[in-house]
Amino acid sequence: MKEVDARGLSCPEPLMLTAEALKKFKEPVKVLVTEPHQKMNVEKYARDHGRKVASSETEDGFAVMIE
Repeated sequence: MKEVDARGLSCPEPLMLTAEALKKFKEPVKVLVTEPHQKMNVEKYARDHGRKVASSETEDGFAVMIE
């Protein structure tokens, strides 16, 4: 599983890193973000590109699992 650590980054960086990882890797991608709006943007991007998404809250933000 590929992990993208986008915690503490400003938009649109988390989304850009997510897009790059989804293009490069066919395996599931875990994206770590800090803010709720970043989580929603990453989830929407993944769903718009036909991927399954599951999210959870972590102690310092959110983890978005993309399959």
